[in-house]
Amino acid sequence: MSAAEGPLVVGVDTSTQSTKALVVDAATGQVVASGQAPHTVSSGAGRESDPRQWWDALHDALHQCGDAAREAAAVSIGGQQHGLVTLDAQGEPVRPALLWNDVRSAPQARRLIEELGGPKAWAERTGSVPSASFTVTKWAWLAEHEPEAARAAKAVRLPHDYLTELLTGEGTTDRGDASGTGWWASGTEAYDDEILARVGLDPALLPRLVRPGEVAGTVRDGHGLPFSKGTLVAAGTGDNAAAALGLGLRPGVPVMSLGTSGTAYAVSRRRPADPTGTVAGFADARGDWLPLACTLNCTLAVDRVAALLGLEREAVEPGTDVTLLPYLDGERTPNLPHSSGLLYGLRHDTTAGQLLQAAYDGAVHSLLGALDLVLETDADPSAPLLLIGGGARGTAWQQTVRRLSGRPVQIPDAKELVALGAAAQAAGLLTGEDPAAVARRWNTAAGPVLDAVERDEATLTRITGVLSDAAPLLEQNADSR
Repeated sequence: MSAAEGPLVVGVDTSTQSTKALVVDAATGQVVASGQAPHTVSSGAGRESDPRQWWDALHDALHQCGDAAREAAAVSIGGQQHGLVTLDAQGEPVRPALLWNDVRSAPQARRLIEELGGPKAWAERTGSVPSASFTVTKWAWLAEHEPEAARAAKAVRLPHDYLTELLTGEGTTDRGDASGTGWWASGTEAYDDEILARVGLDPALLPRLVRPGEVAGTVRDGHGLPFSKGTLVAAGTGDNAAAALGLGLRPGVPVMSLGTSGTAYAVSRRRPADPTGTVAGFADARGDWLPLACTLNCTLAVDRVAALLGLEREAVEPGTDVTLLPYLDGERTPNLPHSSGLLYGLRHDTTAGQLLQAAYDGAVHSLLGALDLVLETDADPSAPLLLIGGGARGTAWQQTVRRLSGRPVQIPDAKELVALGAAAQAAGLLTGEDPAAVARRWNTAAGPVLDAVERDEATLTRITGVLSDAAPLLEQNADSR
């Protein structure tokens, strides 16, 4: 480990499948140590994880960082959004957490939208129209299907809240992650008592909201982690807000993140309220807003198609009229929670590589359609699209985004942007800086730019047409569950 110029901070990313920890020099942004440990997600109708696995994985990841973690002066945790964590009076999980990609609460989402005035009223009130991903619908599902578990809950947390509370002993959250619950009102930036009453959730069970730049607490004794007692703990935030911090985003710069889920977002100074529900009106972790669209099926779905075809993920071939909608886990954008994958246009001369390319095209099509709604009318259409997430390193993903967007595409060299954003948030506690300014000082968005190519309008139009024609078929599945 090279000598650090400034104090060390720790940034954590507790994602769907693993927890990553980075020890970062607050002065330069240099990553001086890192660690990673996996956790498991259930298969079948639901998507659940035992929150205690996240804590164990945090232990493992931090101990991999060695002595550097012990020297850290501040820590912050970024985490997967929307997950419902229910805790008993002793702070132990009542049941496994319901994750963001668990879509069993689709009926509850539809009912809540109807009962509280329709999509426009929800968008104006909370910034978003709740889908099956949102925490409020998951609580409604739990209260209906597992009432004993709901009654046993003495605290309700999001994934990043859970880990932060184990560090500090205090139940806290931040505006960025709270804005994805469906029970936080974006107009007042406070919990919405009427929504909570509608789903039977006592506001006393929810964590305290920590303001941007405020200390959430300090590390307590008895945790078994390589931190000194009294180490500062930042508020933390949701993974997308953390990645926005990690990039040092300025308003209007478009981002597409390719991971287990796909997201398209940009920072905005204006509070969003999309009544169609395509764009979620999230808050960011600084005081601005983060209009965002999310798809459930991205890299994992395309990799699954590649595995079914017996191909490596880069083995794509051009020149096809086949359409593949890779909605393997249902879909959120478009809002088809009970849909499945759909293949159309198969011919004798269609190759496996062309089918794989069609899966890439189908995944990117959903994100690009949403990106047009995320960006404000005054955004520069020629500005490079920042491509992040695990898929951003793949040539097939890069070229598909480039061809279907018609934009230049920039791939930041910095990896683990969620953890870097959390580290920038921790550094801001020490220096008093805006965390996004910290990340810009670290130059985290620097990376190669791929020039724009002509937008493939024919493919986009074909996929749009197939989706439009197939939507009634895809929506029929909701009636059979």
